Amino acid sequence: MTATLVCGTLERSGAEIDRRAARLAGALARLGVEDDGTVAVMLKNHPAYVDIIQGCRIAGAYYCQINWHFKRDEAGFILNDCGAKVLFIQPELLAAIAGAIPAEVQVIVIDPDHAAGEFESWLAAQAPYAGAPRTPRGHMAYTSGTTGRPKGVRRLPPTPEQQALAAQVVKDALGIYPGVRSLVSAPLYHSAPSSFAQQSLLQGSLFVLEEKFDAEATLALIARHRIDTVYLVPTMYVRLLRLPAEVRSRYDLASLKFVASTGSPCAPEVKRAMIEWLGPVIYEAYASSETGYITVMPPQDAARKPGSAGRAVGRAEIRIFDDNGHALPSGEIGTIYAHQPAYSDFSYHGNDAARRAIEREGLISVGDMGYVDAEGFLFVCDRAADMVISGGVNIYPAEIEHVLITLPGVADCAVVGIPDDEFGESLAAQVVAEA
Repeated sequence: MTATLVCGTLERSGAEIDRRAARLAGALARLGVEDDGTVAVMLKNHPAYVDIIQGCRIAGAYYCQINWHFKRDEAGFILNDCGAKVLFIQPELLAAIAGAIPAEVQVIVIDPDHAAGEFESWLAAQAPYAGAPRTPRGHMAYTSGTTGRPKGVRRLPPTPEQQALAAQVVKDALGIYPGVRSLVSAPLYHSAPSSFAQQSLLQGSLFVLEEKFDAEATLALIARHRIDTVYLVPTMYVRLLRLPAEVRSRYDLASLKFVASTGSPCAPEVKRAMIEWLGPVIYEAYASSETGYITVMPPQDAARKPGSAGRAVGRAEIRIFDDNGHALPSGEIGTIYAHQPAYSDFSYHGNDAARRAIEREGLISVGDMGYVDAEGFLFVCDRAADMVISGGVNIYPAEIEHVLITLPGVADCAVVGIPDDEFGESLAAQVVAEA
């Protein structure tokens, strides 16, 4: 049974979600979405996302998330590239990409109202899918990888053995297991929150979808719904830690067993402060759309291995290569390559050359630089493309960002290299001040 959904004031049972998903799958089939087809989604966090995730499973289709910040050029490229037959979109976002939608794409507008409006009427009128069973698929995430236009990652359906391996990886990396009560507030257009949502719906008893992150509201939802597992990112940690102590103490967070984080490295001081507050529940994972989850850093090791992304999870293999393709020993920085047998192989949609370019000896790299220490802990220094060479010294901007984000008044930051007549490159920090 699908997990119960809570989103704002809406509560929807798993049985009702299943009925809605069957109707949506029937509609997709009638709109020409075939087995192995694609549906595009350009939504903020909204209950309809759940209908689409579950409906696409029944329809055997990938759902392709489009960042709702994108404008015409960016969204138009993905819509043309992914081959979607249908686009689900909110009205205010539709206006922002007007003229970029291919003529053959059927547009279905999702109303702001969760329980009424044209989408609800349209869905209620659809007959459930009644065709031959189709193979469930997941999302088709677009990632820039190392260079160029974003590339659509299409993963093959997993084998039964891979499904069994993946279940353990998902438990270790995301804290999702049968019966879990989970919460996510990060945008579902990102791969990790999308994966978190998929697994929560399939395995959990309760799935809370927050429409947008609000630090105190997140604490209130954890307390109200007795949440076991929550997905957060380091920027959210910073905002939570900046709540006044009297605000944080209002909420009973004793139910919380697992805080999952991936997508960007967490500054050691921020992680330390979160563990001091919430206890040993902060887990960090290293992953990508291409590789899946490769490492997990449990809270028990955070103090003695600050800055590490953890050790290999499941049967993952990690190797570090230099620029000439030679494997490096522990402690030496190079390009990170990895393979996770729990995940099936993938392609870059329409770009086989780019897919071949990132593989070496059966392992995949997305351009990250790092090293593995003598105990097998992975340290991610930065992206190869982000590394700055100043006066012959390799500088990793992420390390500086880790310090800047802890300073009072800093909401977010990014450090980049800029030309320098004397040293070749210098550093410049772009800082977003707290409102």
